[in-house]
Amino acid sequence: MDCGLRRPYSLRMEEYAEISHKAFKFLISKCPTDKSIETYVRELQKRNVKAVVRVCKPTYDTEPLARAGIRVYDLTIEDGASPSEGILEKFFDILKGQYYENPESCIAVHCIAGLGRAPVLIAVALIELGYSYDDAVELIRTKRRGAINAKQLDFLAKYKPKSRLKEGRKRSCCVQ
Repeated sequence: MDCGLRRPYSLRMEEYAEISHKAFKFLISKCPTDKSIETYVRELQKRNVKAVVRVCKPTYDTEPLARAGIRVYDLTIEDGASPSEGILEKFFDILKGQYYENPESCIAVHCIAGLGRAPVLIAVALIELGYSYDDAVELIRTKRRGAINAKQLDFLAKYKPKSRLKEGRKRSCCVQ
């Protein structure tokens, strides 16, 4: 019997993949919608997310996240593609900033379905933290079945870590 009451929109737990290594904690998810944003915010708060990296084009209002103290960073990557060097630099700056500001927090990364661009960024972070390419991909795929397409796998197989997440790493500066 329908009494006119609607159940609130909810996200299934398998829509989130939590991955952590050393002091870094990541959450991979699909893109929320304006309809699901409040539920999304609650799920992020449960996991102590303080930053969301959105790698798809903006499709939802970020104000509910801002009200909850969650910062959104837009690092758009074309669908099915791998990140450019510029995107990777910005991503690692975000990770280091969040790690030093909120060492106990988690960083969420999402694309549309949470199967391509977001997992690739997390795989690169894991490789920078010492994982082999194979182990990073295997870990992500155990939590996000079907993640990472062939082109992205090729990118990850060729990726060489650059010690971007080492503590105490000093940034070099050059004046041109």
